Amino acid sequence: MEITRNGLETGRGPSDWFTGTVYIDTVAAPAGSSHVSASNVHFTPGARTAWHTHPNGQTIWVTEGVGLCQQRGGRVEVIRPGDRVFFEPGEEHWHGATATRFMTHLAMLDVDDAGNAAAWGDHVTDEEYAAAPPVAD
Repeated sequence: MEITRNGLETGRGPSDWFTGTVYIDTVAAPAGSSHVSASNVHFTPGARTAWHTHPNGQTIWVTEGVGLCQQRGGRVEVIRPGDRVFFEPGEEHWHGATATRFMTHLAMLDVDDAGNAAAWGDHVTDEEYAAAPPVAD
């Protein structure tokens, strides 16, 4: 058993990966034989990821607020606390908060053998983001 005391500060999500203001708290980082990465990701209203993929897929679990997610070519889906979304390995997608609500999710994935967690692409355009269905808060 190993206990890691919380010593990491909340980090701001890099602008290359996110539109808007996003904060990240690391929960688990790959180390030794473990390839597990997990983070609590806090999106302010309107904030979202860029289009991206994960070599081994990704699961997000919404813990609070109201969010949106989309796979490339699919429709924008509304996600709420308790919802789980699994993105297949290599599936291009994005996720984030609605325009009027905060959203926090736990992001969980396995990095590949080279330590890669994600391949980042273009930012989600305002037009793509605006394709979200109306959300009743």
